[in-house]
Amino acid sequence: MRTVAKPGGRRRAALGAAGLAAAGSLLTAALVAGAPASPEPPSAEPWEELFAVPAERAGGMAYDGVRLWLIDRAGPTLLALDPNSGEVRDRLPAPGPWPQGLAWDGERLWVSDSEEGKIYGLDPRTRLVDRRFDAPVSSPQGLGWDGENLWLADGTKLHSLSREDGTTIRSIPAPSAGGDRGTEMLGLAWEPAPRGGSRGYLWVADRHKDKVFRVAVEDGTIVDMFPTAGPYPTGAAFLGSRLLVVDRDRRRVHAISPGALPAVVRSEPRPETVTFVHELVNYGPATVRTADLYLAVPEEAPNQTFGGAPRFEPAPDEFLTDAWGQRVAHIRGADLAPGAKLRATMTVEVTAWSVRWHIDPERVGRLSAVPPDIRNRYTADGAKLLRDDPVIREAVEAAVGDERNPYFMVRRIARHIQDRMSYELSGGWNVAPTVLSRGTGSCSEYTFVFLAMCRAAGIPARYVGSVVVRGDDASTDDVFHRWPEVYYPGYGWVPADAQAGDSASPEKQAEAMMALPNRFLITTRGGGGSDYLAWNYNSNASWACDGYCKVAERVWGDWSPDREDAAVASTAAGE
Repeated sequence: MRTVAKPGGRRRAALGAAGLAAAGSLLTAALVAGAPASPEPPSAEPWEELFAVPAERAGGMAYDGVRLWLIDRAGPTLLALDPNSGEVRDRLPAPGPWPQGLAWDGERLWVSDSEEGKIYGLDPRTRLVDRRFDAPVSSPQGLGWDGENLWLADGTKLHSLSREDGTTIRSIPAPSAGGDRGTEMLGLAWEPAPRGGSRGYLWVADRHKDKVFRVAVEDGTIVDMFPTAGPYPTGAAFLGSRLLVVDRDRRRVHAISPGALPAVVRSEPRPETVTFVHELVNYGPATVRTADLYLAVPEEAPNQTFGGAPRFEPAPDEFLTDAWGQRVAHIRGADLAPGAKLRATMTVEVTAWSVRWHIDPERVGRLSAVPPDIRNRYTADGAKLLRDDPVIREAVEAAVGDERNPYFMVRRIARHIQDRMSYELSGGWNVAPTVLSRGTGSCSEYTFVFLAMCRAAGIPARYVGSVVVRGDDASTDDVFHRWPEVYYPGYGWVPADAQAGDSASPEKQAEAMMALPNRFLITTRGGGGSDYLAWNYNSNASWACDGYCKVAERVWGDWSPDREDAAVASTAAGE
């Protein structure tokens, strides 16, 4: 790494490609004293390329237990491929002029045709089309089979259909639904319930988003999603324990094992210098006799790695640790005459990362598996929570019902809050029952409601607080953001931001429960009132006057991008 001079004579290492890799594995000794270096999270999901397909325009795909069937829309033809080599073993003419989706039910291949608006059943043994019915939608897309019924995508919804006559049994939102336009989902594949598991899942390949989604068909909840290996995925099939996806233009089949996904994937590094400032200004007329500033000290995490320990100006009088394990820098002031100020600055050289968590609901342990110390601390009540209030208890009963899987309990609680609240930043942080009854709240108030409901249900929950990139890389944040984390037995702490996921889009709802973009510096982790931060995050202040004095409190964070070609100064606003 080359070294460049920064204004004021300070020198630091510029983060080039090698520097980013080094930063990714660094655990700052000052923050994680004595802790071993963690393995570097992978930057992508482990797709494996299997073979190229001999199709000019690859479409839907299905596996019949022996052969991998693939639509070639250029024919249009149905190709029977060897699942190991991709060699063609048979060909059948498509039953319609514009075939889209393909499914196998153990007896027949089912083909959806968007031009005819029909669904056809074809027996590959007799090579005859012996079933047909009108699709219940105007633009039929992908097809899947869950062992009992067909599933059909139409761009905005997923429909469960009877194979006897096409009767719609029920419909759920499509993963990318919720916007003005739909999307194109040509690949549907059913993942059977594992041995001892309670649910199977429908995988949906989205050609517009270049993503696959793992969907719980009871209500359309997305439990996982990630990019495909190739662009424009058009077909999907399950073969054993592996999901196979084919893309249209590169005409390649890739495979991935959902059960072997890494717990965390990290990508899109954003190197920045964050300067966080908290200041008090005394406008008099009396003197501020004592003043205390408390700045939360951030730690490395999957979403953030540091180029060194945070620096403080002035040097803290002491470092403290609150009951939640949050480290705090304490700066004291005294005898601030009218016009005087007390300012504390924390500078952090951070690489912020985009992170995805892969949580398999079938592998989440029971609540009885939560370690006792975590259960006792993070299911306790708090002054802002009031978890035993009838409003909270009734909400939990309505949201959770008879669900006992912690993952789906959390998702139901989030959905309950989102259905009854809307975002409003109006000042003040009310207690959770009041906020839920009112129906509006800030990010902190959403968090209080979520924590209260989770804890009332026996689910450990805490919060994190952060400084946020607002707009471009060189921005100032004076609003900040707080969101919850929940503890899943077998996985640990995972973000669960009900406010950020308050959207009509199932994709956005899910993203807030399993991912973080690279625009946060998390400074604070807490479970409730702190001796130093109270219910605040990032920082806190207190002061005492010997009479009347008007004190202005200002808090902000500056983001300054770090470039290889030039040093960028991070100057606190107002200097």
